[in-house]
Amino acid sequence: MPDQTGGMLDQRPSWDEYFMQICRVVATRSTCLRRQVGAILVSERRILATGYNGAPKGLKHCAELGGCYREQLGVPSGERQELCRALHAEQNAIIQAAVHGVKLDDVTAYCTTMPCVACAKMLINANVKRIVYEADYPDELSRQMLTEAHVALERWSSTGDRG
Repeated sequence: MPDQTGGMLDQRPSWDEYFMQICRVVATRSTCLRRQVGAILVSERRILATGYNGAPKGLKHCAELGGCYREQLGVPSGERQELCRALHAEQNAIIQAAVHGVKLDDVTAYCTTMPCVACAKMLINANVKRIVYEADYPDELSRQMLTEAHVALERWSSTGDRG
């Protein structure tokens, strides 16, 4: 028997799907020429902060400077991050929480890409307890540190597969 919504309740996204959809929208604000990444920090089904990768506020983006410096140097993904002008999405989400006085305790981070080791260390210290990510990232040290810190790391896909 259909419910009063005409079956609409059966089509509602799960909470993980809902937050990952929002995370993808956040990523569209990215100014990075190589990869658009979004992150949101959630507690008790409430979004606390969002972040996307891009240059610090008030500074020029790579597109305004003639291209990605790391790309020009032929630096592979996941290496020499100190050469990048951008902050990572996870870093910006943590910074936004700090700027606005939002306490991060037992938080879930939703990320379009698995966090790098620098972001993993920040998420650990920000009391993130669970990370749901969509795309993989080549950083085994990040995985090791998150496991050691007992942060649940879950790969999400729209088909429901978990890795």
